[in-house]
Amino acid sequence: MRRSVGSSLTYRQRLATLTCLASVAGFCASVPGIGQASAATADQSAPVVGKAGHAPAKASARHVRSKTGNTSVQSSGAEEISVASNRTARSGGGGMMRQEVAPHAVQTVTKDYINMRSPTSTALDLVKNLPSLNIMTPDASGMQGGSIQSRGLTDLDMALMVDGAPAAAAKYMTEDIDSENLDEVSVTPGSAARDLPTMSAAGGVMNSRTHLPSEKMGGMVDFSYGTNNLSREFIRLESGEIGKTGIKSYFSFSNTHDRSWMGAGTNQRKHIDFGVRKDWENGSNAHLFLSWNSEDFVIDNYPTADQFYKYKHTGEGYGRSANPSNVNYWKNNNDHWNQVFLTAPVHIVLPKKLSLDVQPYFSLGQGWDASPGGVATSGQYTYNSTGGAVPAGTNMTSFFLENEARQVGVVAKMGYDIDPHNHLSFGYWYENNQTIQGYPTSTTLANGAAASPNWAQYQVGGAMFGQTAGYELHSLFVQNQSRYLNNRLLINAGFKFVMSNAWNKSWTGESGHWASGRSGNNTTEPLPQLSISYQIDKNSQIYVNAEGDYRQPSATDMGWMSASGPMLKNQYSIKEELGYRYHNKYVMIDMSLFNYNVRNRIVDQYVGMNSFSPMSIGNQTMRGFDFMIAGTSIHGFSPYASIEYLHATQDSDVLDTNSNTMIHSKGTQAIMAPRVMANFGLTYTYKGFFANGAVHYTGPQSVSVAGDERIPGYVTDTLSLGYHFKPFGFLKSPTFKLNFTNLTGSIVRTGAMGAVFTKNDVNSHMVWSGSNPGATGYGNSFMVEPRFTMVGSVSTSF
Repeated sequence: MRRSVGSSLTYRQRLATLTCLASVAGFCASVPGIGQASAATADQSAPVVGKAGHAPAKASARHVRSKTGNTSVQSSGAEEISVASNRTARSGGGGMMRQEVAPHAVQTVTKDYINMRSPTSTALDLVKNLPSLNIMTPDASGMQGGSIQSRGLTDLDMALMVDGAPAAAAKYMTEDIDSENLDEVSVTPGSAARDLPTMSAAGGVMNSRTHLPSEKMGGMVDFSYGTNNLSREFIRLESGEIGKTGIKSYFSFSNTHDRSWMGAGTNQRKHIDFGVRKDWENGSNAHLFLSWNSEDFVIDNYPTADQFYKYKHTGEGYGRSANPSNVNYWKNNNDHWNQVFLTAPVHIVLPKKLSLDVQPYFSLGQGWDASPGGVATSGQYTYNSTGGAVPAGTNMTSFFLENEARQVGVVAKMGYDIDPHNHLSFGYWYENNQTIQGYPTSTTLANGAAASPNWAQYQVGGAMFGQTAGYELHSLFVQNQSRYLNNRLLINAGFKFVMSNAWNKSWTGESGHWASGRSGNNTTEPLPQLSISYQIDKNSQIYVNAEGDYRQPSATDMGWMSASGPMLKNQYSIKEELGYRYHNKYVMIDMSLFNYNVRNRIVDQYVGMNSFSPMSIGNQTMRGFDFMIAGTSIHGFSPYASIEYLHATQDSDVLDTNSNTMIHSKGTQAIMAPRVMANFGLTYTYKGFFANGAVHYTGPQSVSVAGDERIPGYVTDTLSLGYHFKPFGFLKSPTFKLNFTNLTGSIVRTGAMGAVFTKNDVNSHMVWSGSNPGATGYGNSFMVEPRFTMVGSVSTSF
């Protein structure tokens, strides 16, 4: 096996070393009598490094006093220590940074910051100013999610989670949860807990933590109105404790409507969140979170470089048409989707130092995307229902029909306190993920809109073609958390072994009539982890973390690959991280150095209509550092700043499968990996007034594997202003706020939609403009920063 650039060990040697270290650390930590601190009886005045991991990723840290007077500690596992011990931890920069204690990098925005932002914000909007992330969003209304770049990887390499359960992709994060029900959003850019149900975590984890039901009956309501005809209504009702059962719940509903900022079209979203919580005196708890989302939105056209510059220099847009006779009519470019998400973690405290965690999760989505299918020529199509010819000149619709996008799984974990300072956990993770998708063609309706793909009278072209793709996954994991030297030294050692059976089948007519295309693959992946942190004094901490992570193409990704072709090899990453933290009553500092070596790097080419096709581009190396600093409030001012430097290189030459030529890319800057990102934020509060301003800079980056297409650096900005009025009547917290984005009206590309081999690649999607439908674009496609936007909101709790 070839050596990675700048590494003296091969992948096999590094993996074996890391596995050995994790095993030795776990064995040594399990020896009774070592150390001085107890998980249950540690001196609470000592510097807190972390609590023994008992609860699933959802549980908050709290000390529950039982009737006997004993204190039971709930936490969220070895790798979620910072989340567990810091739900109410000190923050700086107005909530743009939180004090962390985990033995790996954690970057978090808190409820204080979330409350200042627009109610239309998604989790992506809220983490735009974290040092390790470059966030690209196509609209300012939160309707369509976005994309992430992180340390040379993307959101497709990350685990995106709600309460520790896998949730929607970044492009559809709005399906998961309303911002009013977000308590915090945490990113671990270089680490993923061994007990998390995640398949693709090379880029780390982003976890959204949901609202805990209130102890008292009440609720909150807000109304928003803004540019692009935005209107939004939200209400949440809290049950309080129901009788004396200890059960609390909430129910919320929101309705959002706006129009596209680029081109014609309107968008509609309806969303429900529901949460239930039950706590027992012995420390056991159960929690359920359920969400339902229904959307109808215009699928944006993401411009090529030529289209972008035409818009920038002439004002001629690249959006959808308002003309019903145009095949690019906005009602012929829309997404109709329904999504249900459920997670229900349960933590049970058992006798004899045992605990059991079970977390089932489920998501199901159904819907379709409509896109222009061109204009029919004489004799080109016949109706399926009648066999009659489609008249020449009829506008057509091509569909991506997803009859099922299902993900179901469960994590079961047993915890055991070996002795007063060692906690061992082991468990099993199962997941089944499948998508059934078809590609029918229909004529448009008389009014130019797309018909439902299920309406037989509009279907043409004979039997439908489609694919069924998915995987079944089994995983075993074990981890040990140990604390020594009066809680100053924390050692986590873990190992995860994943076994996956993936399949991809093509079909015609009904899904039971299989076509010739079939492929499958059985893979195994060893995933060791070792992390160590040491609390130098009450103000300073150092840590080191090393682990292996992988990415397997998702079921939807595989649905865009040929079912008869070979499956892509899994991507595998070995990552090391060294960090330092410092805090006092005035300032918090957090710095981490990182090194990634990635083998069989998988990137995704954008193929249009919010869909991607994966491809492999060999090996990459990513090295750099993140630095964050935030101040506590001084005369009402709370500053924040962060920076990342990233040196990411392509370690392999790559075969361009379009031209069957070799791209000499070895040693060039890795694709979609800007070298510098920087952020600055300032929060000011005075009595009831509050304000927050933030500026983000992303440096130049390569957007093709060959490095021959690039985009320049750019700056984005946000501003929030508001006032909390004094309570009156039943209104407990009347608040008015204004939120602004892109104050300067900059016209900039914030990133590429995906990867291309060279700037001459022909896009797989079509460019529809005016009277020239079907013109082909070249090179990559891009997200553009939406124009200046303002949202005004009034809200109150009651």
